[in-house]
Amino acid sequence: MTATVLDPRTALVVVDLQKGIVGLPTAHPAEDVVARSVTLADAFRAKDLPVFLVRVTGGAPGRNESRGPSGKPAADWADLVPELGPRESDIVVTKQQWGAFHGTALDLELRRRGVTQVVLTGIATSIGVESTARAAHEHGYHVTIATDAVTDMDADAHRNSVEKIFPRLGETDTTDAIVKLLG
Repeated sequence: MTATVLDPRTALVVVDLQKGIVGLPTAHPAEDVVARSVTLADAFRAKDLPVFLVRVTGGAPGRNESRGPSGKPAADWADLVPELGPRESDIVVTKQQWGAFHGTALDLELRRRGVTQVVLTGIATSIGVESTARAAHEHGYHVTIATDAVTDMDADAHRNSVEKIFPRLGETDTTDAIVKLLG
């Protein structure tokens, strides 16, 4: 865990903390991930830094070997968890695939605000969070992942992302350490 600094224009990007995903069985309690994400969102809002709340409402086309959910999702499946927001100043991004950059206005909205760094939280570590971290890195943003504010449905996939992938894409640390860096 090595987060060293936050740029003056850092944004929080919260990935897929919505009713349908938070309700899935996860390796770590989803309510803890939500609570820590709320702590970070409140700290960013208090510093007048942008908070992006990402939700997924569909899936990318194409065949894969994984069986997806069957049946129609609940009407509120894509609703953000209420304790998170959105607040008036937040930006909601709706995506149709794993990562929050492809096919959305996330990069444009970050650049309009002069953002040079993103802090990521959310579910699932190895899917939406990792895909977003990879794209943020490729777009030239400094990336920090709050490792105690992410979880996955698969403990091994979570561990691989946190231990092997994230350190190659940016810095990692705890919610408390990131809040301290905000000053």
